Amino acid sequence: MKKIVLVGYMASGKTEIGKLLSKKLHLPFFDIDHLIENEVSKTVNEIFEEKGEIFFRKKEHEVFSNKINSNESFVLSLGGGTPCYANNHFFLQNEDVISIYLKGSIATLVDRLEINKAKRPLLKDLANEELTEFVAKHLFDRSFYYNHCKHTIKIDDKSPFDIIEEIQKILL
Repeated sequence: MKKIVLVGYMASGKTEIGKLLSKKLHLPFFDIDHLIENEVSKTVNEIFEEKGEIFFRKKEHEVFSNKINSNESFVLSLGGGTPCYANNHFFLQNEDVISIYLKGSIATLVDRLEINKAKRPLLKDLANEELTEFVAKHLFDRSFYYNHCKHTIKIDDKSPFDIIEEIQKILL
């Protein structure tokens, strides 16, 4: 049984890498945000706007816990904040979990986020000049949780296929 969990900041490529990896390994792919959206029948943005972040984080923990405790193999991409709430970071150390932190530099993440920040609930109201400071602070705050992953892969200047190759070496 393989439970591969991808962790990282927004725009680190968790979903794209997860989809590619799942095809390569012939495992189902899940995105935690989509699992939550399906359960609540609302988008993440709607959940944040209508019910607030606390409701979202409780639902996120419930969905993550249920998936991790299931008896199935999968590739799962987490939201950037998932490991940072409700002791979710402890799941990254489970014996049957292969947790991988997709680590990007502040510059790489900001470049990627500027393109589609309107779709991100935590960023949509920030001016571009505020984005670098926001990302730097968040990464500092979240690094403790991200570093609970069993493996770290630096993503800067790498193609998705380079990253998949590195993950496959971990899985051997």
